Amino acid sequence: MGAIDGVIDVWAQVTTERMAAQPWLATLRRWTAQEGKPLVPSVEQTLAAMDAGGVGISLLSAWYGPQGPLITNEEVAAQIEAAPARFRGLASADIRHPAEAAREIRRWVDGQRFVGVRVVPWLWDLPPNDRRYYPLYAACVELGVPLCTQIGHTGPLLRSETGRLIPHLEDVLLDFPELVVVGGHVGFPWIDELITLTIKFRNFHVDTSAYAVHRLPASFVDYMKGIGAGRVMFGTNWPMLSPAKCLAQLAALGLDEAQADAFLAGNARRVFKL
Repeated sequence: MGAIDGVIDVWAQVTTERMAAQPWLATLRRWTAQEGKPLVPSVEQTLAAMDAGGVGISLLSAWYGPQGPLITNEEVAAQIEAAPARFRGLASADIRHPAEAAREIRRWVDGQRFVGVRVVPWLWDLPPNDRRYYPLYAACVELGVPLCTQIGHTGPLLRSETGRLIPHLEDVLLDFPELVVVGGHVGFPWIDELITLTIKFRNFHVDTSAYAVHRLPASFVDYMKGIGAGRVMFGTNWPMLSPAKCLAQLAALGLDEAQADAFLAGNARRVFKL
């Protein structure tokens, strides 16, 4: 796998005490055997995990929800400053105040340090076609950066309906044909909808965050080797999963060299202009 030393992780975060205290993390802690362990890694621990998994660059997410900022853009900026060659940022904002949210995105996203926007619909319990998100989408188009969101079922004990691709995300892609969208967490159980959006929208992509690659659904692996070969990117959801754990059984997927290079780095480098 020629690209392994240059892997790009498109979904990671250096979690704060505020985020780690959220009750909805309980299921993720249980699934990843981290019950009773702190989920607040340092920048140094994050870099060590990246090195152990062959990751060259991680995209660190800000998190904003109805309970307030869980990881602020300022905190992400400080994390990037600590290792500017290894980190890029994905900004976020409070959609309860749409105009200010759009200004916040424009304030941070420069295409150099902050290379996109992260919105997590299940955190708001609002599907992505809700009008409150739309100023952020317009800002992404104007700035020429991707919107990163979540698709598929919700791991935390919150509703999964917000992760349905059709009609919710399809409405967004129809309303914003120039918007580049990266849907995180694979999209299971709606893989047929994932394939449909891939065929219909050339700006739609997906990442494998929250899955060790050996746990990817068989239908998704087939997708990676076919129509999704130019659309799928690697992600971890660190610190829920480490890069080394996610990639430990990469060879078992049976990707050829071109498919593996695209998955591990090439697609992300193109989409995020890294």
